[in-house]
Amino acid sequence: MSMKIRLARGGSNKRPHYSIVAADSRMPRDGRFIEKLGTYNPLLAKDSEDRVRMNMERVQYWLSQGAQPTDRVARFLEAAGVLPKQVRNNPKAGVPGKAMAERAAKKAARAAAAG
Repeated sequence: MSMKIRLARGGSNKRPHYSIVAADSRMPRDGRFIEKLGTYNPLLAKDSEDRVRMNMERVQYWLSQGAQPTDRVARFLEAAGVLPKQVRNNPKAGVPGKAMAERAAKKAARAAAAG
């Protein structure tokens, strides 16, 4: 059974509240889980203590059992010092999309014609 430590969404429309859970990876996002490990409230300020709360003993247990954290939960664990920091690289993050590239090309062509 492949285990994940992931977020399960709760709350109403536009008021999200997440539970950090240990679940079988085949179960739905908000479906059956094995154990609730903590909470995440993205509406609170980033420096608030209540934004992310985790039972670190149980998180350590599930990691030792082979559970894989999702990207977002891994970031929480890195911030808490449980996992080592990973270097992330997204080379396409700063590249403009098609429409913006076309606008830039037109602007460059106008500048070359005028100058």
